[in-house]
Amino acid sequence: MVNCGLVSEKNEPVPLKSISVQLQVRDHGVSVSSSLQYVNEEDRALEAVFVFPLPADAAVCHFSARVEEQEIVAELRDKQSARDQYDDAVSSGQQAFLLEESDESSDVFKLSVGCLSPGQNAVINIVYVMELSVQADHALRFCLPAVLNPRYTPSASAAGVPEVSSASVIPYTLSLSVDVRSSDRISRLESSCSLDPLVFLDAHHTHATVSLSAGHRFDKDVELLLYYENTHQPSAVVEAGAATAQSGSLMGDPVLMISLYPEFPADVMSSLASQGEFVFVVDRSGSMDCSMHNGKDAQMRIESARDTLLLLLKSLPMGCYFNIYGFGSHFESFFPQSVVYSEDTMEEALKRVKNMKADMGGTEILQALKHIYSQSCYPDHPRQLFIFTDGEVWNTKEVLDLVKSHVNSHRCFSFGIGEGASTALITGMAREGSGQAQFITGTDRMQPKVMQSLRFALQPAVDNISVDWTVPEGVTVDMLSPPISALFQGQRALIYAQLKGQSSGKTEGAVTVKYRLKDQPVTNQLQFTLKPTEDTGRTIHRLAARCVLRCLELEERAGGADTQALRSRILELSVQAGVSSVHTAFIAVNKHSKQTVTGPLLQRRVPVQQMFGSANSGGRRLMCKMAVPRMAPRSMQMAVPRMAPCSMQRAAPMMAFDSAMLCADVMMAESYSAPDPGKSTHPAQIQKTLQTEPAPPADPLLQLVSLQKASGHWELNAALADVFGKTEDELANHRPAQLDGSVWATVLALIWLHTCRSEDQVEWQFVAMKAAAWIRSQKPDGLSQCVCDGNLLLGGHVTEDALGI
Repeated sequence: MVNCGLVSEKNEPVPLKSISVQLQVRDHGVSVSSSLQYVNEEDRALEAVFVFPLPADAAVCHFSARVEEQEIVAELRDKQSARDQYDDAVSSGQQAFLLEESDESSDVFKLSVGCLSPGQNAVINIVYVMELSVQADHALRFCLPAVLNPRYTPSASAAGVPEVSSASVIPYTLSLSVDVRSSDRISRLESSCSLDPLVFLDAHHTHATVSLSAGHRFDKDVELLLYYENTHQPSAVVEAGAATAQSGSLMGDPVLMISLYPEFPADVMSSLASQGEFVFVVDRSGSMDCSMHNGKDAQMRIESARDTLLLLLKSLPMGCYFNIYGFGSHFESFFPQSVVYSEDTMEEALKRVKNMKADMGGTEILQALKHIYSQSCYPDHPRQLFIFTDGEVWNTKEVLDLVKSHVNSHRCFSFGIGEGASTALITGMAREGSGQAQFITGTDRMQPKVMQSLRFALQPAVDNISVDWTVPEGVTVDMLSPPISALFQGQRALIYAQLKGQSSGKTEGAVTVKYRLKDQPVTNQLQFTLKPTEDTGRTIHRLAARCVLRCLELEERAGGADTQALRSRILELSVQAGVSSVHTAFIAVNKHSKQTVTGPLLQRRVPVQQMFGSANSGGRRLMCKMAVPRMAPRSMQMAVPRMAPCSMQRAAPMMAFDSAMLCADVMMAESYSAPDPGKSTHPAQIQKTLQTEPAPPADPLLQLVSLQKASGHWELNAALADVFGKTEDELANHRPAQLDGSVWATVLALIWLHTCRSEDQVEWQFVAMKAAAWIRSQKPDGLSQCVCDGNLLLGGHVTEDALGI
């Protein structure tokens, strides 16, 4: 493996020396300040070009550079003007800095550091704000990404985001500190990395600090989970406008952020929907043959996807429709169109799932989605898409536009697998498809997160959603958020609104959300004060501006007669709010430098090693050119190789760079063609060409689930007895005489689940619900005695009520 970042002519890693990150958490939002120190250890002037990931929903609001003792604060300008100004400055020997969002994906940024003199230091500071996502266990999640997965680009396209490679040794450290202030009591803060003890700074436990333990090597994502005592309580925060901004503008008026947690009536939620069309779309590109994490005995991503599909298929309700798609360089479906869920169709699908491999080349999800959307929906069976991918696509915005255009005919639930999955793709598909996004990183198991989303998918659909405001006379409310299109039980819905005018004296307001759920009207209301909170640093204003900008960008990409007007609105709001957009970039030029640099610049790029062989390449390395002055236009310098390979080492991350703020443009001395559709060039697939069918799942839970019939029952046989650690004769000899063998087997399965795997209930909840419903439909006699006998046999203490029978 090679180091990622700048390297000297002796292949020594330079110039990134350290990364320092400060988090300021305020309730459900966070401001992130990242400082990166670079040193030019060359004997000539250097230009550095880096590509790094940021969360897709982040709003970049500050960019500055400190060269020696001089602080240079960047200005936000039209992107092309900023590029021209940067090129002019660098070509004339001045120091300049440029920060711009990728045209293809909102979670990828490019940083250009121009004209660092020999031995010179530069500290780059980037500030962004974002919302903290809510997890299934009520935690608020923040992730500082360490990897940016390579994005597959088909040979027919020249667009894309830059390729990056992984590093086995990271030549710099990360320091990270967190300051949390909340209106709610702070319970605890957990992390995937080692932390110093949490320190509370007040008696009410509403203010606390914590730091990452010293010496952390930034070789994996840093995930933080913040727990408040009452995370699911609705809340409202009003932030005062800036005194220097024009009254009536977004930045000049107060902005309100509402966090709502809808609570559905218990009688409506007691029975989940039995109808629907469930379409599972699984990434089968070569990158899915990488391990889920770096730990011992980690599953491969495709293996975890197979296990998850087993659970999903067994959990579906009888009478629904379903289909499974695999995609890579091309796509294929198990059935020509969605079929009715039955014992026969389920078994046919399971046979194909067992043989599913990561053998479909690159990653092109767009055509698969187009095919799905071209299929007619079934009346009274709402379409639910479940998409599994490690997020390596090059045309993110085109994919999101397609999902958005079909929002009225389906819901989309997306799952990012592994560190480095594109947050723009995963969160974007869920947002535009009115669903939910989940990320499976580190040692997370895929199954519980997917089953939580299945519960959302099985919830009754909410329609006729309206938002009404009650405010004092003289005050009006302008909604900044797009209309709410989906609500789920217990899931947060955020609303941004601009408050205009002056109150007549009253300081209280209210927001009322009304909707229909299974033909029942439901009303949720939240009271709030108009008095602004203190010390929010314009975080809410910038998040609101980001929300408006994303909506305008989506509208612009949809086309129409007002495209130029939309572009002008995006530019105006982006510059006014100081928040980056697809049409703007941060530019800083050091006009205080006492000397200009003459002579050609060294331009450092990342060497990328070829990790797979092919008939065309013969396993040769792709070499990297170095130290060339910029000649081509900047728009041509973000070229990527056509295939993003995965590391051959199971324990290593995918071909991704292990730095939060680092990677670089890549120039290839040799090119190679895209893989032939349907044929894999990934080494793991070459090694597995003669591999036999995968062995049955070793996990007893998955073994038990695999034996369940589509209707929900189990049969009394040796395979079931083996799961319980018994013999078939033992099960038969303890069966109550009047009881059918399948009823006895199903009761035993439920007792085993509640007794031996109670901690995994989120994974088997639907399997158990189907089983209990089937037992009730059989109306068996002597059920109480059956449960007692089953408890005695399996060592359980489960009641009939607990089993749901």
